[in-house]
Amino acid sequence: MSLVAAARQELAAVHGAREAGLPRCREVVRAASSAIRAVHRLDDDQAAAFIADSEAALRRAQEALAPYPAVAYAGFLHDAEKEYAEAVLTRALVGGTPLPGPEVLGVGVPAWLNGLAEAASELRRHLLDRLRQGRTGTAEGLLERMEETYEALVGVDFPDAVTGGLRRSADALRAVVERTRSDVTTTVMQLRLQSALDRCSAAIGAHPADGPSDDCAHPGVPTAGGIEAGTVDP
Repeated sequence: MSLVAAARQELAAVHGAREAGLPRCREVVRAASSAIRAVHRLDDDQAAAFIADSEAALRRAQEALAPYPAVAYAGFLHDAEKEYAEAVLTRALVGGTPLPGPEVLGVGVPAWLNGLAEAASELRRHLLDRLRQGRTGTAEGLLERMEETYEALVGVDFPDAVTGGLRRSADALRAVVERTRSDVTTTVMQLRLQSALDRCSAAIGAHPADGPSDDCAHPGVPTAGGIEAGTVDP
């Protein structure tokens, strides 16, 4: 049965490619996750090193699976490409640098789009860290990038079979953006109120006999123009 023998040989080659590519894909995911954590720690050199490791593993996986499309499109290579793209794009979004496209990264368009959605979601963690430091200006800039990314992705209206499930990723990003906008708004309002109270306290301390001024009667109460302005973050 020479035909069966030939079929068996072909399947053995496919299996060998899968066994070679799958561990490399796991390496991609591990290195990409480490790169994102380094980005959040503001350790750009370490992030770059992990991204290089992730890319090297991805290229080996792509090379092993290229002759066998049935295995290459089984899903795990797409996931590895997405995680690598997420790491690179998170670093770019945090750093405010131009985003490299799918051709530059050497990944599929669906993997790149989903990686971008998850990278924008990762900005929430970085943004909250900046809020805790009182850097509301930086946080507002990160929120703006999140919103711009969501607006761009929501316009990619194709079936999930084409986009790799982008609609679910975009929906998840929308929820993250809404929660993050609420957190930023609350924090900015609290800091402005605190700034107004501090100014009133200083004014009363400087002229205790005069009592509180009209501006201090209701510090920080919203007016038609919003809460009393105060410098909270250069």
